Amino acid sequence: MITLYTADTPNGWKVSIALEELGLPYEVRNLDLTKGEQKEPRFLAINPNGRIPAIEDDGIPVFESGAILIHLAEKAGKLLPASGRARADVLGWLMFQMGGVGPMMGQANVFSRYFPEKIPAAIERYQREGRRLFEVLNRHLADREWLAGDYSIADIANWSWVHTHEWSGIDITGLDHLARWMAACRARPAVQRGRAVPGKREATDEERAAAATRLLA
Repeated sequence: MITLYTADTPNGWKVSIALEELGLPYEVRNLDLTKGEQKEPRFLAINPNGRIPAIEDDGIPVFESGAILIHLAEKAGKLLPASGRARADVLGWLMFQMGGVGPMMGQANVFSRYFPEKIPAAIERYQREGRRLFEVLNRHLADREWLAGDYSIADIANWSWVHTHEWSGIDITGLDHLARWMAACRARPAVQRGRAVPGKREATDEERAAAATRLLA
């Protein structure tokens, strides 16, 4: 049995959406980030970095959302081609999210919403870079339905962050291909189920701020 340790964040949504898409049985352990449960020894034994998400798969701990997505896709034999150009494309767009979209949007969130001092240059820098990455996605999606051939873990990872663009203050005006793709992802029943898994309600601004402060510590 797979145990998912998660919370109501883009990285948490990635894994619950993938589990729903893959049809793998799992149980959920929601961690309260505002209470620092991700820093408790029991969880640090699974993820030494003290971040969600993480899973235990029949006793095997797997952490980092990208690694989890690859692990689950290979386990199920879905959402990640076994070899060749198709596999390389999925992994490339997955890492595009892991190394670019997620970090830039995360920093935009921190500096525009959580950081105690407003630093306009920092806010503009991360929002501008987020927009640039969105434009890369938009151009790529101009002549294809999904990011890498068929729907894959690359779409799950990128959508989990990109659809929160308003929270990061990133405008998507004019990015029609990106908007079409976002809507197509959102319409999938497994995406809707997986998006609703972490947490039981929408966190308040105060709770998000408290969680962000702990993550920065």
